[in-house]
Amino acid sequence: MTANVSVILPTFNRTRSLAAAMMSVLNQSYEDLELIVVDDGSVEDVEGLVRSIRDERVMYIRRNKNGGAAAARNTGLARANGNYIAFQDSDDLWLPGKLMRQLALFSTLPEHVGVVTGAKIIYGRDASYKYGPGKVAYAPPPERCLGLDEDQLGRLLCENRIGPQLALFRRNCIPGTTWFDNCARANEDWEFAIRLVQHTTVYEDIEPVVLGFISNDSISSSSRKQTMGLLRILRKNRDVLRARKTQRSRLMIDLAISLYKFGKRRWARKILIAGLRDHPAHIGSAAASAGKMARNTFFGSEKHGRPHPA
Repeated sequence: MTANVSVILPTFNRTRSLAAAMMSVLNQSYEDLELIVVDDGSVEDVEGLVRSIRDERVMYIRRNKNGGAAAARNTGLARANGNYIAFQDSDDLWLPGKLMRQLALFSTLPEHVGVVTGAKIIYGRDASYKYGPGKVAYAPPPERCLGLDEDQLGRLLCENRIGPQLALFRRNCIPGTTWFDNCARANEDWEFAIRLVQHTTVYEDIEPVVLGFISNDSISSSSRKQTMGLLRILRKNRDVLRARKTQRSRLMIDLAISLYKFGKRRWARKILIAGLRDHPAHIGSAAASAGKMARNTFFGSEKHGRPHPA
């Protein structure tokens, strides 16, 4: 029997948290679902754990080679049968009523709305991205919700507010079953969101639907990977950004700041100047964000294109 909702859960060596993540899906009040667990080349006994949870709604798929979350999600999408698609992470928990609430919201929205997304309570960091025990954040910030009638692409080029795990998607909201960039190892959710809103409209609900936990192996905690992901977003969206210089400027300034932190100062300087050339009004915010980098660039602390050591 075909389920109405297909839930895709990629995992890689997280057997300690996987069972709880699965049960938070299977215990939802809305039961017409299938849970597709995609083992992304784990060395731990993920299959044994999954098969120990005796629920006919669970499907196990193993990838022989680790390809990252994006590739694993695409593997699950190729096997999904539902009219709606949802995603779960292997170290987080869905809150009770997630699916029921989001399906109810869809029933009140026009057909052109292809996505309903919510919020996440994160344990392990605060709103200022300071990490540690006892710190809690609410993401994305509720005071800046996406509007149905606003320029959603313009917003998402500067700020990602759509985490796949937080959302419920109509199956036909984006063409095909390769929704995610198989080559991406970070910022793949953001890159996906930018493409998504070029095909459909998103409704953002401020209610939390997920409990998230920051772990030492969280992809999102790797600043270097995030920098490479940002560079990939800029490259893949050249055509879109050519007509949106304000957003391109902001992305380039953010990339320049990240490169500077990793010691790539010559590249950082070039990208910062190019970003400010697109939108000179950003010079004030760039100076505030970049600190020493901006001062060095614009007040002559560099010689022959190379900054002095920090």
